[in-house]
Amino acid sequence: MSAATPPSSPVAAPLAEASLQAPALWRRMACWLYEAILLFGLVFIADYLFDTLSQSRHGLANRALRMGYLFVVFGIYFGWFWSRGQTLAQKTWHIRVVDARGRALSQPRALLRYLLAWLWFLPPLAAHQLGLPLFSTLALLLLWIVLWALASRLHPQQQFWHDQLAGTRLIHDTRPAPARRKP
Repeated sequence: MSAATPPSSPVAAPLAEASLQAPALWRRMACWLYEAILLFGLVFIADYLFDTLSQSRHGLANRALRMGYLFVVFGIYFGWFWSRGQTLAQKTWHIRVVDARGRALSQPRALLRYLLAWLWFLPPLAAHQLGLPLFSTLALLLLWIVLWALASRLHPQQQFWHDQLAGTRLIHDTRPAPARRKP
């Protein structure tokens, strides 16, 4: 490389088409499950802050406001991490989210992906709002998640359909881990 050519960032430069293939479905779903565990901690902290600021003494107090607040907190969490390439769960499973050309996501595209990712949950939640009992809603949610995940098999690059709609994709992160400094 010549002195005039700056080194390119592996995320900023478009990636080769071969490196844009989706990780195996079981890895993506394991990452999804790990993300749910991490989000439990985020909800705990965010809910504590909400209860402290609103002086709520019961978990169902201000329920609609609380749900809206958590929706925004999740949006900030995912938007911030996805615009930097990956969440902690994705880092653990060596999965990165990029745009359709293999470049880092912009904040608006990360937000769009977040909104479209709610397609995983909206049909069962809508059924519950229309009067479906809780147990049936949970069963429908599980069935919907399985169907949504398996529908990625129908995509040409095995991507989830919300990624197709958002112009994003999940890829295997092949970048080497940064070297550790010696003490």
